[in-house]
Amino acid sequence: MQDLSTSKTNAELPLQTPRLTSLSHGGGCGCKIAPAVLQDILRRTHSSTASLPIPKELLVGLETSDDAAVYQLNEHQALVATTDFFMPIVDDPFEFGRIAATNALSDVYAMGGQPILALAIVAMPVNTLDAQTIADILRGGQSVCQDAGVVLAGGHTIDCVEPIYGLVALGLVDPQYLKKNSQAQVGDCLILGKALGVGVMSAALKKNQLSAPAYDQLIAATTQLNRPGSALAKMPGVRALTDVTGFGLLGHALEMAKGSGVQLALNWGEIALLPGVQALIEAGHVTGASARNWASYGHQVELSNTLPAWAQDLLSDPQTSGGLLVSCSPESAPEVLSLFLASGFSQASVIGRVQAKPPQGAWVRVS
Repeated sequence: MQDLSTSKTNAELPLQTPRLTSLSHGGGCGCKIAPAVLQDILRRTHSSTASLPIPKELLVGLETSDDAAVYQLNEHQALVATTDFFMPIVDDPFEFGRIAATNALSDVYAMGGQPILALAIVAMPVNTLDAQTIADILRGGQSVCQDAGVVLAGGHTIDCVEPIYGLVALGLVDPQYLKKNSQAQVGDCLILGKALGVGVMSAALKKNQLSAPAYDQLIAATTQLNRPGSALAKMPGVRALTDVTGFGLLGHALEMAKGSGVQLALNWGEIALLPGVQALIEAGHVTGASARNWASYGHQVELSNTLPAWAQDLLSDPQTSGGLLVSCSPESAPEVLSLFLASGFSQASVIGRVQAKPPQGAWVRVS
């Protein structure tokens, strides 16, 4: 494949500035701790705090690995609280800031909330990156907050060996419209709002093997705010919501399935891919996080032997700022798709169904 190191994705950076992706051991949501390791850590933490009282106002906590914590303030308002941060997935500092901020706000939308306030999390190697580069990262995050109508009201900064940026994001939701990841019902349709392949593209970018048009697709996907979540939550037929991020489609589908006590049956042929992703993954551009994800949960997933050889890597591919996964009644599916399409999510599609889980069957099945 052609060496594209002189494309605009890197060449527009000042020559004295190192590539942001060269300063980190991982990038984007691929930085996440593997699901199995995280579960072990949380299990050990929970064992020492299980006796602490949980207030009735805490509507969502750790129990189903949901996207954010939710705390009821009064009859019609609950606070949605989340935090998300990671190392660079691209080299352009402004775009890195935009991607990280978009990703952080997504968790509020995934609960059906409206983000209102954010605080910046900034950890930078100040002896390696110049002040302008760091300022551009922050400026990128500010631009997304402004677009989302969110007040960026401060934050915290430290000197760090790897560049890290993200947000603490706070939002509001009416408790009657709160959407958890654990309320999918048998017979529901499953709709995915964005195409897959962000991790594959980021792996290719790090090796200077991503074309300029593909880079533009990567930026467009990762900076598209999941605004439909707030409106989706108010549709009676929408039962469960989550966003697909670092654990890949299979990992977040698995959380929905286990939390709801159902099986998610996905149709491989209906899952949209970002342009050119198949060629990239067949050329070997996969992330280490994809393998770690599969090692954590592959035993709980059934993949049909008719799937292409690279399907496993793609389905466990970490999605930085990925799409919303919606479980809704079949009757409401056309309205859900219409909302996505009207909001600019042209690749939203029905990708499967919710069905009863066989006693010995997998939580997620792909055929």
